[in-house]
Amino acid sequence: MPLNIDWQQILLHALNFVILFAGLYFLLYRPVKAFMKKRREHYESMDAAAADKTKRAEELKASYEEKLAAADEEIAEKSRRAKAEADEAAAQIRQAAEAQAQAIVEEARASAAREKERMERGARGEIAAIVTQATEKIVLHDSASEAYDAFLNAAEKDDE
Repeated sequence: MPLNIDWQQILLHALNFVILFAGLYFLLYRPVKAFMKKRREHYESMDAAAADKTKRAEELKASYEEKLAAADEEIAEKSRRAKAEADEAAAQIRQAAEAQAQAIVEEARASAAREKERMERGARGEIAAIVTQATEKIVLHDSASEAYDAFLNAAEKDDE
């Protein structure tokens, strides 16, 4: 044995190393590698599920936005129709009020004309009565000034 090398010991140590390596490989490395692979697959499936859920959520969001836009358009259309109907109803009410006001004004004018005619007839009757009294006094030889004074007094009473 040159240099004090015991080949048998070296081979035993190499055999121990191979056994230790094989034991550690089967007992530690493979289970840890399998665990890591299973863990990676789990997280990849979670990532894929999250991506799928995100995609579905975006599709739902887009469909809801479309529905919301359609609802907004429908609301705007109904609002325009309601405003048009309200304007039309207001115009009809305004026309009816104007017609009623016109009828009231015409009735008031007719009533005023009748009242004026009645007052003129009454005034004519009173004037005729005063003239008749004045004529009677003149005819009955009252003095002209007394008849004139009586005429003025009668006129003042009518003015009050």
